[in-house]
Amino acid sequence: MLRDKKRILEIDRQHLWHPYTQMKDYESRDPLVIARARGLKLYTLDGHELYDTISSWWCNLHGHLHPALNQALCEQLEYLEHVNFSGFTHPYAVEVVERLRRFLPAELTRFFFSDNGSTAVEVALKMAFQYWQNRGETGRTRFLALQEAYHGDTLGAVSVGGVDLFFRLYRPLTFETFRAPAPYCYRCPENPSPDFTRDAEHIQCALRCLKELERILEEHAEEICAVIVEPRLLAAGGMIVYPAEYLRGLRALCDRFGVFLIFDEVATGFGRTGTMFALESAGVIPDILCLSKGLTAGYLPLALTVTTEEIYQAFYADYLEGKTFYHGHTFTANPLACAVAIANLKIFEKERPLEKGREVRAYFHRRLLELFADCPYVGDIRYLGYVGAIELVRDRGSRKSFPPEKRVGFQIYMASLEEGLVLRPLGDVIYWFLPLCVTREDLDEILSRSLRVIERVVKEYL
Repeated sequence: MLRDKKRILEIDRQHLWHPYTQMKDYESRDPLVIARARGLKLYTLDGHELYDTISSWWCNLHGHLHPALNQALCEQLEYLEHVNFSGFTHPYAVEVVERLRRFLPAELTRFFFSDNGSTAVEVALKMAFQYWQNRGETGRTRFLALQEAYHGDTLGAVSVGGVDLFFRLYRPLTFETFRAPAPYCYRCPENPSPDFTRDAEHIQCALRCLKELERILEEHAEEICAVIVEPRLLAAGGMIVYPAEYLRGLRALCDRFGVFLIFDEVATGFGRTGTMFALESAGVIPDILCLSKGLTAGYLPLALTVTTEEIYQAFYADYLEGKTFYHGHTFTANPLACAVAIANLKIFEKERPLEKGREVRAYFHRRLLELFADCPYVGDIRYLGYVGAIELVRDRGSRKSFPPEKRVGFQIYMASLEEGLVLRPLGDVIYWFLPLCVTREDLDEILSRSLRVIERVVKEYL
């Protein structure tokens, strides 16, 4: 392994192109070289440690290098590393499905493997579209999605995405989608309350955002294949937490107008919101469910799109009828990834981290309020399970944001690295996306350091 830091950075600067990164930002600074990890911490090649407060882009669940996951991966290398999944099967994919079924609603019976969150969404979109084509309802070619939504970076996922910063440039390449307002409680004109969003369950509103979605369905239901949403938490849109009642109302509307409901739980699944899946907090069952990230606890790329028997049966026909679902990926149901996913699901069954973590989650939420509620630059505090966020504003009374050219969130990110944290912002939303193994002691250290960094940076712009 290359261990020469100078050489690593030299090759990186000359040849690498990092994701979601303006490379010119690193013209006069170097990226940190991460050489190892353990538990909640990352370690640079120089030996400096950082709390991985964003779970390595929202996928690490049980801390880095969990012994049971390591063992599962090593043992699998003795049997099968990969095989074509078209016309073949293997026990590792079958066991993933059998174990996962125990955590999912009984109505979701069919599992289609792919390899990441974007492809799980692509599968869902094509599945919903082709269902109606196979049924002869060829006019249903459109989707309904939310503003501020993020569903991935492939072109189908971009088409239903609603974060303009990420997707505006690519609109000419995408298909046209109906868009409804996001359930963004803090920015809703009908919510002038000075109180924070918190978990959104105390908010009293008329769900005006859902009424606009209803209007679109009333006018265009016969054109629409499905509605796609991230349940309870719009992640990349700003860690926007919204009421469970919205999802119950949405399910009723989809039933009323006869369109499918797709839940993108790529970010919210596997305990991150405090329940195994976010759908549980609303008591709502989608027609199609997208899973990835936490499926292998952050070890290897693997994804699933899960659907109902009704949708599956629309594809089940004689070959010459042309109803085959022509979609696949080279690494579909990769056995190495499946072995780790099995071990991950065993951890949920045997160790019950969500039950054990109930008090830690409550402590996390309480400490967010205690530390940040009186900060004049904090407009909103929101949280759900192991996810917490504060929205920074220049003026709390008017909810006016900081000028985007100041890049306040980015300045906090850079300063956090010096403080031994990874606070990667979404604009001026600072968030914590924590693994399920976090402790009260970890939280105290992470949040106290966070407050110190944020106060130091923000005071320069007030």
